[in-house]
Amino acid sequence: MQPSHQKTPHPRTTPGRGSAAEIAARVRRGHVRAIDVVDAALAAIAADEHNAFVHVDPGGARRAAAEIDAVVAAGGDPGPLAGVPFGVKDLEDCAGMPTRAGSLLLSGAPPAGADSPLVRRLRRAGAIPVGKTATAEFGFDSATSTRLHGPTRNPWSPSLTPGGSSGGSAAAVAAGLVPLATAGDGGGSIREPAAFCGLVGLKPTHGRVPRRSSHPFSTPGVLAATVADTALALDVAAGESPGDRWSLPYQPGAFAVRLPPPGLRARFSADLGYAPVDPEVAAIAAEGARRLAALAGFHLDERPLTLPDARPPWLVLACAELRRELGLLGPWPDVLDLLCPTTVQGALRGEEVGAAEHGAALAACADLEAAVAALLSETDLLITPATACPPFAAEGPIPTVIDGRDAGVSGAEPFGPIANLTGVPAVSIPAGLTGDGLPVGLQVIAARFHDDLLLGLAALAERASFSPAR
Repeated sequence: MQPSHQKTPHPRTTPGRGSAAEIAARVRRGHVRAIDVVDAALAAIAADEHNAFVHVDPGGARRAAAEIDAVVAAGGDPGPLAGVPFGVKDLEDCAGMPTRAGSLLLSGAPPAGADSPLVRRLRRAGAIPVGKTATAEFGFDSATSTRLHGPTRNPWSPSLTPGGSSGGSAAAVAAGLVPLATAGDGGGSIREPAAFCGLVGLKPTHGRVPRRSSHPFSTPGVLAATVADTALALDVAAGESPGDRWSLPYQPGAFAVRLPPPGLRARFSADLGYAPVDPEVAAIAAEGARRLAALAGFHLDERPLTLPDARPPWLVLACAELRRELGLLGPWPDVLDLLCPTTVQGALRGEEVGAAEHGAALAACADLEAAVAALLSETDLLITPATACPPFAAEGPIPTVIDGRDAGVSGAEPFGPIANLTGVPAVSIPAGLTGDGLPVGLQVIAARFHDDLLLGLAALAERASFSPAR
């Protein structure tokens, strides 16, 4: 994240640098050509050593850039993201590029024939997809390391993971390869990579951004270099879609970045009464919450708080869904021979889920939704650490012991599924650095439809440089 005091690079000498909003403004005004912006991004990707991109489409990107430049030359407006290069998480379709989901099972996938709703709307706004970013296999890991593509590495420390499952998108943005990349969040997969890579990551209110996914709790979104870019991209992507029955009508200002109103109330908990959390992470998150409260002028209540543990029912439902998806891709259990260990573990767990356990998990989700609704009727914000630990090894595995306690079920992101199971928005905001110089994220949860409130809080933290630039 760029500190506010740094000067913007000269647009004619560094066409690919700057935020998405800055690049688009230069392209629309004719100060720089989209083809030059794209070529700069392609050169950066070619030189990158973080394994952020797993497929690149130079020809398609340059053709799209030429079309943008032609519109500008003719006096037209290509859109609010004109000429902005972006990466597409390899769990969603981008026309002309294969969707491999990080798996050997799909290594021979043909190019997609159509865009996902998110990619289609970003293109319509003038943005240019340059390639696919690495994902955890089928999105089922808190690290991004697969048998198909190997480990993706964190730009803050290449021996460590950028998180999962949107790890390639987070690494691409944090490394400055592109200012914007698509992401998806089914249990924390935008927020954990954002926390591990020092970015802002918003999981929108469920339905704000349309999707094409069978996963009942997954929400599309983006990872971007700035809060303003996040808001801009989500605004052009939002709105109802005939292909998604859960999609919501477009609401102007839903992703506006505005100052939070006075008099907000917030509850902070480092563990919600159930999760093992690294003590240094907990301390940095607590201090970040206090700093944010001071900036925004809200009251922070730090009394002990316990909520129902979201992770166990989420795991039951996620594993059952994974097993169902894999059953469509090949004969069972032969497909297991091609999968990563974490995927195999999840699929075998899903095989065990019967009707009674599935029903109990749904009942637990209903209890959690009621508990969160009750809490958010008494307070405006729920604040926790975004993750339970700092970034771990790029190759994995997910830590199973944190602070000397069993974290085999809670994992690295014990608080992520809360927002997915209840449909509320949640954001990870950079809160500071560990003693080893690694980013720590602060998760803030609000009631449904208050995405703008979370973006406003993130903007306050960004201006105050809670976490210095890498």
